Amino acid sequence: MNDDSFSMATKFVEDYIYHLIECQTYMTAVTLLAHFSIHQSGQSFLLSMIESKQLKAAEKWATFIGTPMLCVLVQEYSDRNMLKDAYEIIHKNNLRQEFPNVCHKYKESSLKTLAEKGCWDVAEAKTKSDRQLLEYLVYLAMEAGYTEKVDELCDRYSLKGFLNVKVPEPSLLHNRYLHLDELAVEGVIWVDEVDALRKATCHFEECKVVGLDCEWKPNYVKGSRPNKVSIMQIASDKMVFILDLIKLYQDVPDVLDDSLTRILQSPGILKLGYNFQCDMRQLAQSYEELGCFKHYQMLLDIQNVFKEPRGGLSGLAKKILGLGLNKTRRNSNWEQRPLTPNQLEYAALDAAVLVHIFGHVRTHSQSADGEGPQWKSCIVSNMTNMKKFKK
Repeated sequence: MNDDSFSMATKFVEDYIYHLIECQTYMTAVTLLAHFSIHQSGQSFLLSMIESKQLKAAEKWATFIGTPMLCVLVQEYSDRNMLKDAYEIIHKNNLRQEFPNVCHKYKESSLKTLAEKGCWDVAEAKTKSDRQLLEYLVYLAMEAGYTEKVDELCDRYSLKGFLNVKVPEPSLLHNRYLHLDELAVEGVIWVDEVDALRKATCHFEECKVVGLDCEWKPNYVKGSRPNKVSIMQIASDKMVFILDLIKLYQDVPDVLDDSLTRILQSPGILKLGYNFQCDMRQLAQSYEELGCFKHYQMLLDIQNVFKEPRGGLSGLAKKILGLGLNKTRRNSNWEQRPLTPNQLEYAALDAAVLVHIFGHVRTHSQSADGEGPQWKSCIVSNMTNMKKFKK
């Protein structure tokens, strides 16, 4: 090939690449730039790919150009608070020494996300005993009002400097989250023996509507079975009973089975839950010998009434009642005994709030315009193959 032919071919390739860039077909353009070793495009080209959210193309091109452009890419991601993307580039290209602060910010951001989800054990493991990250995790626990987690971390890692730090006042947390006293709940009763269980059953058989929820200790081992359901919360409009399923099943399995059958399979009691059909499957797996969890009647899953699943029960409570729920303790150790006062409030609130949300649903469905949420069509039952389980 003579020089003229080579120049014509080069110009054709370059024109085609620039056409691809104009059309924002960046990945193909970058592939050709790298293949033909064309280094002409500069930082503005990188920014165009980021603005167009074609991040794989941006990373490929920065890798082709070399470390200086990779550093520009990391800085751009950091400035845009795209910390995960920045950290991945740093990790792949061994740029930790160049960006120690970005790495630390990303790790703090990851801890905050896990804390907001209530995954405190996972967050603690992610710190890898790094003192700075542990201190940040303690601050997150303090900010959430999770005093027992603050004490636990300080004791485990000898973080003496935190012992005299003032934890946020409960009154401040009241402004952010819904609390049990705002729902006019008169009492929360712990049920771990037969007499209390019978009294609870009699109470609920007099109710038309109850809220249901349950909790179990999280298991973070991938592929393993979930832990056994530890407690079950049942709420009326004024009372919440928290059943210690583990102890009751151990001590009085027949009474437990009979009591919960009378509640869960009663056609006269409307049971409210939030994704509770999944909880029922978990209950049935945890207590396979009991028949009470294999069937149910008159179950209304509140999330099916509202077609906006964002934010879960907390988001729904905020929308309907004006305040969300503090989910800090969702993944705490529900097998420890006794449960902490904060755990008891969390558990009670999750069941009680369902009754109050339903009160709003029922009121608005009876409005004159008839445009309120329609809930009756969402009631479900599962009473198939009953004869198989009758004693």
